[in-house]
Amino acid sequence: MTDNIENLLLEHLKRFQSSQERMERKLDELTRRLSNLEAGQASVIQHLGHLAAADAQQQVAADGCNLRLERIERRLESA
Repeated sequence: MTDNIENLLLEHLKRFQSSQERMERKLDELTRRLSNLEAGQASVIQHLGHLAAADAQQQVAADGCNLRLERIERRLESA
């Protein structure tokens, strides 16, 4: 009788261990996927930063053109 109980307990422990191993594998997979998402997000944020810098440079250039245009218009009005 004790042998049957021990075998039954061993079978349950094996099932628990198997389930735990599956959960650990799934957790590892989800951890890897989350890391990939975070890396992708960081890349997008970096790209947005570069776009903002390029936009700022274009705005500075446009401001310079506007100043030159205003000076030209003033000279034409004076002449």
